[in-house]
Amino acid sequence: MTLSSTRATARPPANHFILITLDSCRYDSFIAAEPKTMQRLGPVERRWSYASWTSPSHYNFLIGLMPHTSPKNVYASEYYKKDFLMFSERLGIENLEFKSLIPQLYFPTLLHDTLGYRTNAMVSLPVLNPKTILNHGFDTYKLMPKHNDMRAMVREMVFPEDQPSFYLLNVGETHYPYALPDEPPDEWPRISGVHGVFKHLDDEIVGGKLIAREDKLFDDQKLRELQNRQIRAVKYVDSVVEELFDLVPDNTWITITADHGELFGEEGYFGHGPVQHEKVYEVPFVEGKLR
Repeated sequence: MTLSSTRATARPPANHFILITLDSCRYDSFIAAEPKTMQRLGPVERRWSYASWTSPSHYNFLIGLMPHTSPKNVYASEYYKKDFLMFSERLGIENLEFKSLIPQLYFPTLLHDTLGYRTNAMVSLPVLNPKTILNHGFDTYKLMPKHNDMRAMVREMVFPEDQPSFYLLNVGETHYPYALPDEPPDEWPRISGVHGVFKHLDDEIVGGKLIAREDKLFDDQKLRELQNRQIRAVKYVDSVVEELFDLVPDNTWITITADHGELFGEEGYFGHGPVQHEKVYEVPFVEGKLR
């Protein structure tokens, strides 16, 4: 189907499209987890985020910029054009070009207003809450009650037969404190300062689930344990993705990546955000239809 025929006949594009962002998931954590279900989509690529923090990374996603491959001897404008052409395959629409985003330069608006998609977002991190500017062009946009429960998202997903759907799922299990849904909060690892930020956001938006507590910075062994928790979270999310695969229609394209990476003590860094280190930009990328 071409873009022009979609407009003329009001027929829905061929593919539902799901974009899953594993918040803070490092590339090497993803590889170490050996997520067999997610790898059914295709080979896992090592790519690079355009930003080191959740909000700007998701803004890039929503203007059509997926994590990049960092090619040499290529003009950025040419890379953008070629990369955006992948949306023709993702959506099943021919002749979809970067200029299709003009003037809004916002992917949900293109999907909703031009291509007839029902657009949905379910987010885990409070910095992406519905009061932010990211909630534009969506039919539904929800901050989940828990920051670490992808399974609750999957259970809310529906795919009408007469309209294609786009879903953005921001998954929080892979974000600090790398906690699974059934893990009691008093057993989560805590780092001074990090929890203080989340307490403030959480009090404002979802009722205060996290409690700030003053602790000393973790030593190297505990930082390694934190990365092991992230690896465990990827393995858990892989089992939830299997449930998603059982739910989606055949004509569904799924892209799984991360908004940024994470530092676990390398060169004195922890976390992400105001960090200039390759591990905060290095992310996994895998996509395709089910095989």
